[in-house]
Amino acid sequence: MDIDLRDFERVAIPLDGRRAAAVAIVVSGADPAIWLTRRASGMRAHPGQFALPGGRLDAGEDAVAAALRELAEELGVTASRDECVGLLDDYPTRSGYVITPVVVRLGGTPRLRPNPAEVAHVDVIPVRDLAVEPRFLTIPESDRPVIQLPLVGHLVHAPTAAVLYQFREAALYGRTTRVAHLEQPVFAWR
Repeated sequence: MDIDLRDFERVAIPLDGRRAAAVAIVVSGADPAIWLTRRASGMRAHPGQFALPGGRLDAGEDAVAAALRELAEELGVTASRDECVGLLDDYPTRSGYVITPVVVRLGGTPRLRPNPAEVAHVDVIPVRDLAVEPRFLTIPESDRPVIQLPLVGHLVHAPTAAVLYQFREAALYGRTTRVAHLEQPVFAWR
């Protein structure tokens, strides 16, 4: 499966007082798989939640540089800008960030060295397993649908679920599906 999203026509969202962040959707191996982390319980923000390697942009960084830096910091994997195969739509979070998803394609399967201060667990998920049907819920706190993806025996919530849903739509089906309107569960608003 060849995953190249360089021609994906992404939607950028203005920061409007929010902070810029980036996540890495890393696709590795001959049978392509992605890496989904579980945040360490000692993390100040969103402990125990499913996440993609990522974080806020440092001064002078663009989204690609930040995603690659965070990938190295969180999982001990070094990748180059040449291995970036596309950017997906920005996703605005309730916690004050605009996340830019950076898709990285690695030819082999590097050894993961998770940083225990940031990562409690890493799931390796075959890309084909993203073909699950998402769940869309309504909540009294918002008129926007909350997305959940059933993966690895759990429900993954937005923002990670929204980003992975858009990746799935583009990579598996060649569809342009927008996700910025998808809501996060109330516990993620904190």
